Amino acid sequence: MTIMNNVDCEVTTSQTESLENKKIWLWQQYASRITPSVQRVVEFAKRVPGFSDFSQDDQLILIKLGFFEVWLSHVTKIATEADALLTFDDGSYLTKEQLEILYDSEFVTAFQSFTAGLKGFSLSDTEVGLFSALVLLTSQRSGISEHKQISRIREKIAEALRVQIVRSRPGSTVSLQLMPALEAKIPELRGLGARHCTHLDWLRTNWTHIRLPPLFAEIFDIPKSDDDLN
Repeated sequence: MTIMNNVDCEVTTSQTESLENKKIWLWQQYASRITPSVQRVVEFAKRVPGFSDFSQDDQLILIKLGFFEVWLSHVTKIATEADALLTFDDGSYLTKEQLEILYDSEFVTAFQSFTAGLKGFSLSDTEVGLFSALVLLTSQRSGISEHKQISRIREKIAEALRVQIVRSRPGSTVSLQLMPALEAKIPELRGLGARHCTHLDWLRTNWTHIRLPPLFAEIFDIPKSDDDLN
């Protein structure tokens, strides 16, 4: 079910105002649907071997700056509708046209390319989890202090993913190509995360006009008022 079906947009005298209203409404729907995943990503991070040994500051940085990328790695494979470009855990989804209202066509094209590529690898749940852990353990995040420790843990996760790929595809030449292909996807995903953060500047500028769940505002460093949604 596309989430746009749930709203009757007000008729306005200005097409610009109408588009602005749609953008506000879509951001509110987007935020409400992605927020339950914040706690799930936090729990996922805690289960990554070695993650809890990092300093509290580094853990927070890795989760906050990596949340969107880890979340996107998890939800990429669950789309069931032909026109669904971004599917949420509850089964609702955003179409290409709706995402272009939130972002822009260039971002949506890059988004579509990444998600189609990752889905094309047909990863198992275990492989998705290990890939997501690699995405999470990015020691180059701004503010990180324990670069070497994070890199050591990341290499162990990478080796576990290599072993899993070979075991699940015995005798297949695909297994030799898949790991390098997945590693190459990570810079692409980081680029999407950086662009997503830039688009959130619109929310940071217009936050007084939009009701956002406090946890969504917190994970993405968006100002919030006391009467925001719980």
